[in-house]
Amino acid sequence: MEQTSIVSLRNISLSFDGEVILNNIDLDIKDKEFITLLGPSGCGKTTTLRIIGGFLEPDAGDVFYEGKRINGTPPNKRNVNTVFQKYALFPHLNVFENVAFGLKLKKFPKEEIKKLVTKMLAIVDLKGYEKRSVAKLSGGQQQRVAIARALVCDPDVLLLDEPLGALDLKLRKDMQIELKRIQKMTKKTFVYVTHDQEEALTMSDRVVVMKNGKIEQIGTPIDIYNEPANAFVADFIGEANILDGTMLKDYKVSILGSDFPCVDKGFGENTPVDIVIRPEDIEITSPEEGTITGDVTGVVFKGVHYEMEVRTKNCILLIHSTVSSSVGSHIGMRVDPNNIHIMNKLFPTPYNELEAEVTYCNEAENSVTVEIEGREVDIPGYSFEKGTRLSIILPPDGLYVDGEGIGQLTDVYIESVIWKGAHNEIILESDERKWIMHSAQDEQVATYVPICFDFSKATVKVLDGEALNED
Repeated sequence: MEQTSIVSLRNISLSFDGEVILNNIDLDIKDKEFITLLGPSGCGKTTTLRIIGGFLEPDAGDVFYEGKRINGTPPNKRNVNTVFQKYALFPHLNVFENVAFGLKLKKFPKEEIKKLVTKMLAIVDLKGYEKRSVAKLSGGQQQRVAIARALVCDPDVLLLDEPLGALDLKLRKDMQIELKRIQKMTKKTFVYVTHDQEEALTMSDRVVVMKNGKIEQIGTPIDIYNEPANAFVADFIGEANILDGTMLKDYKVSILGSDFPCVDKGFGENTPVDIVIRPEDIEITSPEEGTITGDVTGVVFKGVHYEMEVRTKNCILLIHSTVSSSVGSHIGMRVDPNNIHIMNKLFPTPYNELEAEVTYCNEAENSVTVEIEGREVDIPGYSFEKGTRLSIILPPDGLYVDGEGIGQLTDVYIESVIWKGAHNEIILESDERKWIMHSAQDEQVATYVPICFDFSKATVKVLDGEALNED
């Protein structure tokens, strides 16, 4: 039986100071489910939570509660409660008084308050702590008081904004199990925000992966891990080998120069694709039995498995295995077709395609000047008449970050960085377009950099005009 939606977001968009925070979000939250909004800092997950809670109003779109539009309804009029990372407990009140606070505001009878608070403290495993000062509780116990205070007023939906962030590692792991137990006991809808993929996989019925104000994928933890929608999701959820490949035809893909059978179809023939192979899905064999071979360059014991780095054909693969191979050994590797996951490219081909008009021709130096996003850029090796319109395609290795800080385009935003075994695939955003760059250097996401163009690697074609000469 399919669960009904208790909260629905339709076409939700929001901007702050001209910066898009949420971009046309659609989401259905099912009744009595534990759903997690997962993503890196700045992806819009907390903003989404605040819109559900009524603390923010979207610029566009609608929020529905049990089918009724609730835009403009204040937080105290929504049957929703929130637990923040900072629990905001009242230090001058004991545990019982903190939990009872909301009920007293609603003027519940004293006997009813005592009954409800006692029951809720038992659910969060704090029976007997009624008179304890909250200042003398551990971080995990304080969190349980905050959860009890939020749940005792019987909201249909509980919003949790990174509530485990202030706890140490062991306590955080313990509380993951506790939160799921409490959710099952109370049969409430929990909407949880985190950037920690382990928390999301451990607790959730469904996970919503977000990036740059958009939803990248919604699914069960198993679906998100085993069938990521794209390279960003695969990279963010667990460890993965994310590689460039070519879909030769249905059920056959080329990876690292070798052909592998797979179970995917519908990508067309000779189509560039992204490949995901989880480290635990690579089987170590003798070199003769492997589909590909490589040399072990590093081994680390992780307790339940060995983590090995293997270099093959200018690419580094990560392998998790219960059997170790020594550093320097030459091994074979193979992968079951069911464990090769094919994805569409995050960025469409051809890469970095733009049109520009020649503003100046320097025949003496055999170069032309074009305008790209308001900046004049010289392209050596070509001579075209002024006014000639050009199509310019720059391959991913035709862009680079200018270390001196004097780029042909400045203040270009780094949207994502994904290691592809041989290079980082970096997606950047400028004022007018997105760019893709391959680099051995690891750039920092959500920073601004100057980028330069290597036109010796570009494909330049005339769209309208005449070439005087061309090298």
